Amino acid sequence: MNFLPIFLDLRDKTCLVVGGGETAARKTAMLLNAGASLLVAHDGDLAPAFSEFKEQDRISHKRTPFSEDLLDGMELVISAAEDDAIDQQVSEAARARHLPVNVVDKPAMCTFVLPAILDRSPMIVAIGTGGASPVLARLLRARLETLIPASYGRLAYLAESFREKVKAKFSHAPMRRIFWEKVLQGPVAEMVFSGKEDDAAKLLQRTLDKEQDESPQGEVYLVGAGPGNPDLLTFRALRLMQQADVVVHDNLVSEPILEMCRRDAERVYVGKQRANHAVPQEDINMLLVRLAKEGKRVLRLKGGDPFIFGRGGEEIETLVDHGVPFQVVPGITAAAGVASYAGIPLTHRDYAQSVTFVTGHLKDDSTNLDWDAMAKPNQTIVIYMGLQGLPILSEELVKHGLSPQTPAAIVQQGTTPHQRVVTGTLESLPELAVEAQLKPPTLIIVGNVVSLHHKLKWFVSEDERNAEA
Repeated sequence: MNFLPIFLDLRDKTCLVVGGGETAARKTAMLLNAGASLLVAHDGDLAPAFSEFKEQDRISHKRTPFSEDLLDGMELVISAAEDDAIDQQVSEAARARHLPVNVVDKPAMCTFVLPAILDRSPMIVAIGTGGASPVLARLLRARLETLIPASYGRLAYLAESFREKVKAKFSHAPMRRIFWEKVLQGPVAEMVFSGKEDDAAKLLQRTLDKEQDESPQGEVYLVGAGPGNPDLLTFRALRLMQQADVVVHDNLVSEPILEMCRRDAERVYVGKQRANHAVPQEDINMLLVRLAKEGKRVLRLKGGDPFIFGRGGEEIETLVDHGVPFQVVPGITAAAGVASYAGIPLTHRDYAQSVTFVTGHLKDDSTNLDWDAMAKPNQTIVIYMGLQGLPILSEELVKHGLSPQTPAAIVQQGTTPHQRVVTGTLESLPELAVEAQLKPPTLIIVGNVVSLHHKLKWFVSEDERNAEA
């Protein structure tokens, strides 16, 4: 983060706006809406837009050029002088006094930036780009306007009116959180949205009266995080990620996806890499049981899909044996996601009528696969976790009937900004992978569909753009 988003209480505080043009008027309106009192410093007439504030008793105009003494008693400063020399003077003087200062359209002179604001008071949504593109922030705000109706503000006021009652009812903080999650996503919220606020308050009171202050029942959410790109998460996955008390995640879950989990959730890393298991699988299974038995909502977050080479079946077997409730949320498996982002269709009428998924190493780290079933014509083979065994995989597939010139590709960190695609043949790919210094996670695709990569390639990662530059 280039800027820390914060919300300032400016009610009954005095702020300085330097400048008298249309831009200064817009900033003045924003500060007045936040409850501030304003001193506008400008040595000329104010723009016509200021006339709308003439009835306000919280604004005064001082017809004077900027001087440092104007900063006395100020909480915050905005310079909209539209003059580089004045803006620089304001910025330096405010910084010297450690006052927050914003210079319009000049991020380098700012200690804070003003976001685009969606006002659903008391709920406020702020969207900022750190000054990089205010227009983009405004476009996103316009999109959010359609997603967050004005009634969300009324829902927030209703919740506020019940805060002390709920706090008195539930001594256990997790129970309070679970109660509010149910209320704010259920019939009470729908009543507020439809304008039935009195009915909503009565229902909320009845719901509160029925609830018991008991330790919450634990549950495990087995969620597929997909191949790495946060845009590929399901809505349900995101909802559960925001509810969990503990996040148990593996090596393949990307940091941007972890950042979308609830901020105050405990994180437990149980990642496994080849020949380096941070936590043995049996211990992971029992960890999930223990955490759920403690009454926690446990998010077991796995890269890809939990039921495709993710050991999800082993984990929920243990949960069933110990009577722990669970949910399973499928994710986009690496084969589907990575192949799509690499421009390689897994099936195609002219090239492949079937596809098979295999893992590059088994439970004992061997590569004892059904080579005859794999080495069939008009079939695509997708190999998970096969980088280390690539020379053996290529050799065995050729030995069992595939041509050494069969197109093959290996993709590193597919769907992410660091995606790299190396294409060749079964014969050449092992050496090409070494030359490219590829590292896990990778996915190998073998079959004639790989020949379509250059024609159908649509996604260019940041690393690929930088390499081309």
